[in-house]
Amino acid sequence: MSERRNRPPREESEKRSRKETQSLLRRFTAYYRPHRKLFCMDMGASLLVAMIGIVYPIITRTMLNTLIPDRNYRMIVILGLTLLCLYIAKMLLNYFIQYQGHMMGVYMQARMRSDMFEHLERLPYSFYDTHETGKIMSRMTNDLFDVVELAHHGPENLVISVLSIIVSFIYLSSINIWLTLIIFACVPFLVIISYTLRKKMRKAFRDTRSAMADINASLESSISGIRVTKAFTNADKEQEKFEEGNERFKRARRDSYSAMGRFHSGNTFVTDIFNVVVLIAGGLFLYNGQIRFGDYSAFIVSVNMFIGPVMTLINFTEQFENGITGFERFCAIMDAEPERDQAGAVNAGELEGHIEFRDVNYAYDEDKRVLRHVDLNIEKGKKFALVGPSGGGKTTICHLIPHFYDVASGQILLDGKEIHTFTLESLRKNIGIVQQDIYLFNDTMRENIRYGKLDATDEEIVAAARRANIHDYIMSLPKGYDTQIGERGVRLSGGQKQRLSIARVFLKNPPILILDEATSALDNTTEILIQNALDELCVGRTTLVVAHRLSTIKNADEIAVVDDGRIVEQGTHEELMARHGAYYDLYQLQFRGNA
Repeated sequence: MSERRNRPPREESEKRSRKETQSLLRRFTAYYRPHRKLFCMDMGASLLVAMIGIVYPIITRTMLNTLIPDRNYRMIVILGLTLLCLYIAKMLLNYFIQYQGHMMGVYMQARMRSDMFEHLERLPYSFYDTHETGKIMSRMTNDLFDVVELAHHGPENLVISVLSIIVSFIYLSSINIWLTLIIFACVPFLVIISYTLRKKMRKAFRDTRSAMADINASLESSISGIRVTKAFTNADKEQEKFEEGNERFKRARRDSYSAMGRFHSGNTFVTDIFNVVVLIAGGLFLYNGQIRFGDYSAFIVSVNMFIGPVMTLINFTEQFENGITGFERFCAIMDAEPERDQAGAVNAGELEGHIEFRDVNYAYDEDKRVLRHVDLNIEKGKKFALVGPSGGGKTTICHLIPHFYDVASGQILLDGKEIHTFTLESLRKNIGIVQQDIYLFNDTMRENIRYGKLDATDEEIVAAARRANIHDYIMSLPKGYDTQIGERGVRLSGGQKQRLSIARVFLKNPPILILDEATSALDNTTEILIQNALDELCVGRTTLVVAHRLSTIKNADEIAVVDDGRIVEQGTHEELMARHGAYYDLYQLQFRGNA
C-alpha cells in the first residue's frame, strides 16, 4: 500500500526530470545550427572511420576460409595493400575529426561564453548581490570546457556507435546467428548497470563542480585582497579558508571518482564476460561442427567490433553526465531574469534633473525593509545632501534613482515622469555617479577616462582631466595618458583614483550627479583638492550628495537626515542646526570628535 501511494509522486518526478532533460537537449542542439556543414562533415568522417573498421574482420574471414586454403597469394597481397590504403585514409579522417571536430566544439563554446557574458551584462544589481565573482567565472570556464567535449564527441559517439552495433549484429549474424544472439543477450546487463550507476555519477559531478566554483570564489577573493592580508599578516587565515574549500573539492572529487570507478569496473566486468561467452560457446559450436574454424576465428576477431561501440556508448554516458551538468549550470545563469525596459518605455533624451520620491518603500528581501515612506523633492540644478548613520538607507536612495533596483511601492519621478517609463540606457546616460569605492579597469589613463564617453576625442579627454585636477599628474608620468594603471588602479593613490573617476564623469557631462561618500576615505589635503573638482562638477547639475563629513555639505541647498530608512529631518544647515534635532546632534558629535 505504501509503495502504491508513493508511486505517483515518483513517476511525476521522473516525468518532470525527463522534460527538463529534453528541454536542455533542445537548447544544447540549438548551438549546432550555425555549424551544420562542419557537423555533417565531422559525422561523415566518423562514419567512414567506423566502416573502415569493419573491413578488417571481413578480410580476415575471407583469407582464413578461402584465400589461404586456395593458396591465392595474389589476392592476399591485393587485399593487404587495399587495407593499407584504407588505413591511410582512416589516418587522414581521424586527423580531420580530431582537429575540425574539436574546433566545432570550440566555436560552440565561444558562442556560449559570448551569450553568457552578454547576459551577465544585462543582469540586475540584485543578481551580483547574491552571486560571487569566482563562481560565475567557474561556470564560464571549467563548466563550458566539458560542454565542448560533449558537443564534439557526443553526437559522434552516439550515432556512430549505434550504427556500428547494428552493422556488427548483421555481420556477426551472417557468420553464426545463434552465437550472435548469445553475445547480444549480455547487453541488458550493461544497460542495467549503466542506468543504476548513472544517477550517482551525475550527483557526484554536480558536487564536484559546486566545490570547484567555491575554490575559484575563495581564490578570487583572496588574491583580490592580498594587500589587506599582508597588512594584517593573516596569510595563515587565508590558507585555512582556502584549505576548507580544497578539502571539500577533494571529498567531492573522491566521491565522483568512486562513482566512476564503480561505473567502469562494473561495465568492464560485463564486457569481459563477452570474451568468456565467445570462447566457451564458440568452442562448443566448433566441437559440434556448427561453425567452421575460419568462421570461429573471424568471429573472435569481429566480436571486438561489437564490444568497441558498446564501450563507447558506456563512456558516452559518463561524458553526457559530465557535459550536461556543466550545461545545466550554464543554463542556470542564462535563465536568471535580466533587466528589461518596461513595456512602452521611451528614450529619456536629455533630462533637466528634477527628482521626486513619493512615498517610496524598498526592501532587499521580505524580512529586511530598507526604506520606509520616503518623500523627497529635489529641484533641478540644486545640491541636495543625505546624512545620517551608516545603514540608514542613503546609498539605497542613490541606487534607486538610476533604477538599479525596483521600488516595493511608491514612485520615483524625473522631470515629472516615473523612471520606469524611460529606457534603462537612456535614463542612466543622464546620471553620473562618483563613489567612495572607485572601480578602474586594468587599462591606460586615457581609456579609463574615455569610459565616460566612448567616442570622446583626445582633446575632450585632456579637458576633462584638467577640470578634475589630474592632468598635471598624468603628464608627469613617462607615458602620460598611455600609462597602465594596473588592476583596479593599484598603482594609483586613493586621491588619484578619485580624480580619474571625476574626470570620467566630466566627460560624460550628465544633468544629474550622485556623489556617494566621494571624499570620505581621503586625507584633508587631498579632500580639499578633490572637493574643488567636485564643486566645479556640481555647477549647473542636480546633485545628490551622501556625506559623513558634515563640513563638506554645509553649503547644500537642502539637507535630509536619513535614519532607519526614514527621512527624520529636512532643511538647510542653518534651519537644522536651529532645531537642535538629529542633525544638530550629528554635527555636535562630529565637531567634538574633530576637536
